[in-house]
Amino acid sequence: MRRLGLVVAAGEYTVARLPAGATPPADLFPAGDQVLVSVVSAADGVTVVCPTRLAAGLDTEVRQAGWRLLSVRGPLDFTLTGIMAALAGELAAAGVSLFAVSTYDTDHVLVKAGDLDRAVAALVAAGHEVHGP
Repeated sequence: MRRLGLVVAAGEYTVARLPAGATPPADLFPAGDQVLVSVVSAADGVTVVCPTRLAAGLDTEVRQAGWRLLSVRGPLDFTLTGIMAALAGELAAAGVSLFAVSTYDTDHVLVKAGDLDRAVAALVAAGHEVHGP
C-alpha cells in the first residue's frame, strides 16, 4: 500500500438517521462552509454525517455525536485499490471502529473522539502522514 496523507478535520461530527424518505433541511448545507456533509438515502432511512453544530435542527430517529473526521488527501483516481481496506485494517488492528464515507475525489473515515489519538498513532505507525488538530 502506498503512503497516504490524511488530514484530521477540526471539530466533532454527528452520524444520524432520519426517517426513510425524509428531506434534510437546506440549512444543513450553509453557503461557503467547507465541511463534509454526507446524505445517503436508502430503504432503512436517510443517513446524515455532518459537523455536530449543524445537526441540532435535524429531526432524527437516532444520532451519535462525538465523531472525528480523517480525510485522505485527494483527489484519488478510481483505479486505485485497497485504500479503504488499508485504513480499515490498520484501525481494526488498533481496536478502533470506524464509519466510512467516500466522495467523488477521496475517502473519509470517522472515529469516535476518544479513539482519535489511538487511530492517528496506528496510521502513523503504518507509514501514513496525518496532519491537523
